Amino acid sequence: MFELILMCPEDRIESVSDALDALDALSVSVEDADAQTDAEQALFGEPGMPPPKDGWQRSRVVALFPTREAAAEAQQLLSVQDFFEGCQVLGLAEVAEQDWVRLTQSQFAPVDITPDFWIVPTWHELPAQAVRSIRLDPGLAFGTGTHPTTRMCLRWIARKGGTGEGAAVFGRVLDYGCGSGILAIGAAKFGATDIDAVDIDTAAVESTALNAEANGVQLRAGLPDKASGQYQTVLANILATPLRVLAPLLCNHVAPGGHLVLAGILARQADELKEAYAPWVQLEVADSEDGWILMTASR
Repeated sequence: MFELILMCPEDRIESVSDALDALDALSVSVEDADAQTDAEQALFGEPGMPPPKDGWQRSRVVALFPTREAAAEAQQLLSVQDFFEGCQVLGLAEVAEQDWVRLTQSQFAPVDITPDFWIVPTWHELPAQAVRSIRLDPGLAFGTGTHPTTRMCLRWIARKGGTGEGAAVFGRVLDYGCGSGILAIGAAKFGATDIDAVDIDTAAVESTALNAEANGVQLRAGLPDKASGQYQTVLANILATPLRVLAPLLCNHVAPGGHLVLAGILARQADELKEAYAPWVQLEVADSEDGWILMTASR
């Protein structure tokens, strides 16, 4: 494989990326050309930062092609386009053969949620201190245990289920926007027995079912219309905007005395979430990590 490396200003990123896609690039990545320098810029909605832009002031665009000829042809076609003005070609180079599976696996190590509760990829041995564990490999659905929002939800589950009376503590459980199913599986690992895990993405539903089977737990995975009635525990690790929209639906699923657990929220978004949920429950910040917060409420 061969990569075509370009330098582009921010206002050309979208046009150049679309053109590379049309030229059958296998992949297109955009990086900050000034990364690791004083001129480095933060993008993509990091905690405390402005909303994301299409690219950086100086963006390094790398397009991967199957052959040198395809990469060279793409370079020639791009260079004569009006939208390529201000861009430059940095190089065309062969990509060294690598064991991509092993390389990917090396980026995912066991994650400790608590000292004795771990998320462990299948290619790793279980840590000796892991009393409870979830076996989970990275896939198409969100949720591997590495993101702060997922870890905070799992910590909440571990604290609630630490009494050893999980079925009674959790009651009926709803994991809304389940992704990989990691939160639903975590609840099952701590004793929950009546669990619905739903997502709008059919790939996530399939992933959840497969991950539950691999972990030896029982749950019902399906599309959102499979969520019915009220639950003692409602978990939703999504993002602030959909959480605001879903406030009436999620609150109506919480049984009297039940728990609502929300994540995917930046610290600066706490007040707007409190306001959105105020007609039904009083949300409070229960945990924080790296600029993200966990918000909970009892009905």
